[in-house]
Amino acid sequence: MIHVGLTGGIASGKSAVAAQLLKLGAVVIDADAIARQVVEPGTPALEQIGLAFGSQVFAEDGSLDRAALAAVVFADAGEREKLNAIVHPAVRAEAERLRAAAVADGAEVVVEDIPLLVESDQHQRFDKVLVVQAPHDERIRRMMEDRGWDRAEAVARMAAQATDEQRAAVADVVIHNDGSIEQLNEKVTRVFRNGFSA
Repeated sequence: MIHVGLTGGIASGKSAVAAQLLKLGAVVIDADAIARQVVEPGTPALEQIGLAFGSQVFAEDGSLDRAALAAVVFADAGEREKLNAIVHPAVRAEAERLRAAAVADGAEVVVEDIPLLVESDQHQRFDKVLVVQAPHDERIRRMMEDRGWDRAEAVARMAAQATDEQRAAVADVVIHNDGSIEQLNEKVTRVFRNGFSA
């Protein structure tokens, strides 16, 4: 079994790479999806967020107001670290449970899709680390067009993450997403068939 860590900056095309790996037969564990699950109403993590950030980050129905929380944590690195200290351990525990279940089911390739893999210093956990990169200006364009963010918000989100150089430094393979989706899928397929070697 190969245990792969997949990461890339926001709007780099990491989700498209994960989708292609899934088509190729890998088990993909999505840290973002888990991060949403562990802060649903009634969870210990949501209760801790309430204690740390107060009622301002909750919607009227008691669920997490993600936009309000994002406004706090993307403006202050200390607040972001506080949030990560609550959410990351819960995400890791659930990801480990899912990985163990996949291995027990005979999975040959398990990929953990983790946006903040480098920032949370997890690269040593994996047999291979796969990094997706895309041109800076293209990533900003995608965030503005696909997510409706203004340029300042897009730049702030990128600045809150590791740099391309920091991610490349821990990568076994870097996939450059600078062409069509078909070209990206071809690159991913080649990497998969090569056992995640360059």
